[in-house]
Amino acid sequence: MNRKGAAYEEQAALFLKKAGYEILDRNWSCPMGELDIVARKDGTVVFVEVRARSSAAYGLPSETVNRPKRVKIIKAAMAYLKARAPRAESYRFDFIGLMPGAEPEHIEDAFGADGFGF
Repeated sequence: MNRKGAAYEEQAALFLKKAGYEILDRNWSCPMGELDIVARKDGTVVFVEVRARSSAAYGLPSETVNRPKRVKIIKAAMAYLKARAPRAESYRFDFIGLMPGAEPEHIEDAFGADGFGF
């Protein structure tokens, strides 16, 4: 990961901590892919994808998480659950988008894992 990417993920992690999330892991990787942030709040394990854009000229950060990327995140999350077995009542996939001069855009339950056997 480059310095900018690390800085954006640090900003997202701080945002989540301020919102009451416990950070369980960052940049967890496996053969299926990478999870930017794994957090927990109120019994829910949250897999957070972090994206940043320097401007909106080519679209918003949230527009960069296409179906193939979501599938990779879901498969990595399944591997994480098998490897780490975190205590949780439920699981979900969130998104945090970052742009210069703007507050982080946090989308809770940004996409589901229907058909993946969670």
